Amino acid sequence: MKSIENLKQTLIGRFGDQVITLAHGSGGKAMQQLIDEVILPFFGKPSDSPLEDQARLPLPQSGRLCMTTDSYVVTPIRFPGSSIGHLAINGTVNDLAVSGAQPLYLSCGLIIEEGLAFAELIEILADMAVAAQAADVQIVTGDTKVVDRGSCDKLFINTAGVGVLAVGMDSGITHIQTGDKVLINGDIGDHGVAILAARGELALETTIESDCAALTTLIQLLLAEGIPVHAMRDVTRGGLATVLNEYAQGAGVGILIDEGQIPIKQEVRGVCEVLGLDPLYLANEGKVALVVPADFAEQALQLMRSHPSGINAAMVAEVVDDHRGRVVMQSDFGGKRVVDMLVGEQLPRIC
Repeated sequence: MKSIENLKQTLIGRFGDQVITLAHGSGGKAMQQLIDEVILPFFGKPSDSPLEDQARLPLPQSGRLCMTTDSYVVTPIRFPGSSIGHLAINGTVNDLAVSGAQPLYLSCGLIIEEGLAFAELIEILADMAVAAQAADVQIVTGDTKVVDRGSCDKLFINTAGVGVLAVGMDSGITHIQTGDKVLINGDIGDHGVAILAARGELALETTIESDCAALTTLIQLLLAEGIPVHAMRDVTRGGLATVLNEYAQGAGVGILIDEGQIPIKQEVRGVCEVLGLDPLYLANEGKVALVVPADFAEQALQLMRSHPSGINAAMVAEVVDDHRGRVVMQSDFGGKRVVDMLVGEQLPRIC
């Protein structure tokens, strides 16, 4: 099979002057051509047998199946460092990975607006193929719908994922204990700022790119080395503040953030200061907040920093007995403030 980049260029050369029409969602020849000649070349077939309306997959000999689903409606569909295609793969992979599961299979549902250029669709499909290859998952089934102009914004994607949870893996909020440490694998807020800049509404100039990435190998590294992870969540909409509040409320504990330890690029901090945004609430697409016992925190931190996705990992908070159910931040100036759940949405349609 040709490389993904070569395939992309070949298909753009063939279909680049065409646009999606309602016929491509009608179930007829145009739709069959779209699937057979544009979509399937990127994702392949799980077997040599004819396509069916479902994928038939082997079950693991041990462990449990883990399943998730998510929909992606980000605007614009391409932004610095990433695209809706990367998001659709990595976001669903990460929802599986933070359970401790090994992601295996994904579905792909495309809702395409009439008039979308074939070239744009091909670019996004190539991004999905690249991301799936990097995350070592296979897209095994899918669906395509075409809607009237104005019924969606170019392209919406739904992906469902299936993975295998190893025997004995049982992390979760209820395991969080007083004294535990909270680690994050790098700088926060990059994705939110990248989307804001891409929309061009504020004439904002920045070099920040989305942090969109799969977290599987980072998480599996920690588990393979015997780190007893009590809980983990990928830090997406609502940012780090939302995840920490979910931990505090779900476990009935207090969480104390050390402001000086939060990794954040100076450029992201500057954008937030200019626009009046709080980086703790900005979206991320390649970050995980892990809760580990204090005795394992330093070892976990060093392992994370040895991985490309964890070079700037930091210990950002501690689980405490005080202010149960609430998150409080110790500022650089010695004061404290409550970090509540996000009210409303700082930036809509960010994933």
